[in-house]
Amino acid sequence: MLSAQDWHARFLQQAGWTARLREYLLQRFDLARAHRILEVGCGTGVVCAALGRQLAGQGGPGESTYGVDLRFDFLRLARQASPPTRLACGDGYCLPFRSRAFDAVYGHYLLLWIAEPLRMLAEMRRVTRPGGALLCMAEPDYGGRIDYPTELASLGRWQADALAGQGADPNVGRKLAGLLVQAGLNDVQYGVLGGEWNAGAPEGGQEWQMIEHDLSGRVEPHRLAALRRSEQSARARGERVLFVPTFYAAGIVPEE
Repeated sequence: MLSAQDWHARFLQQAGWTARLREYLLQRFDLARAHRILEVGCGTGVVCAALGRQLAGQGGPGESTYGVDLRFDFLRLARQASPPTRLACGDGYCLPFRSRAFDAVYGHYLLLWIAEPLRMLAEMRRVTRPGGALLCMAEPDYGGRIDYPTELASLGRWQADALAGQGADPNVGRKLAGLLVQAGLNDVQYGVLGGEWNAGAPEGGQEWQMIEHDLSGRVEPHRLAALRRSEQSARARGERVLFVPTFYAAGIVPEE
């Protein structure tokens, strides 16, 4: 069982992956001019804090960030990670905010875990003003995962099955643009994050912590241990590739 601190470390890692994308979206949708920005599923506040710093660095408000999450233990850490962020405990299907309250609303690795993504997007749209931006900053697609060398391919299949068993949609990334169009957004823009690696980089213990969490009770420990040794060897040879296509999409709430 992962603790809130374990998840915080994971969220920090994910925020690092998407830092350049946030910079691009900030400029593309002119978020520096936004006065109120909400993250749905803010977790431990990592992205709220990073976005607040980016806004402040570009002359934006910087302290008008809001976050909502279901987990109190995450929000306690968010209070430390992002003190300026105004936080609320609530459900993304029924956000505790008035309609048209925000200039921009976003999620970061959010819809992966949502059983009814269109319903949640409709609620995110409700609290976004006409002309404001709704952004899905990162959603993975495990159906397009690449593991190399080939003896490691089973890791991807097992992890996708494990996520589905937890109620997640491991292929939500490819659906993202269509979901935003169905949600009635205009000027929908979407794409895929790139991948960059350092050949021979040391094994990521944090990544294996997530693998072991997801596959606990599904794969025998000795099989996982053997695959971990295989991955260590592949990394030492500079051959290891792990790429999960990660999509982003954003659009504008129509003017009425």
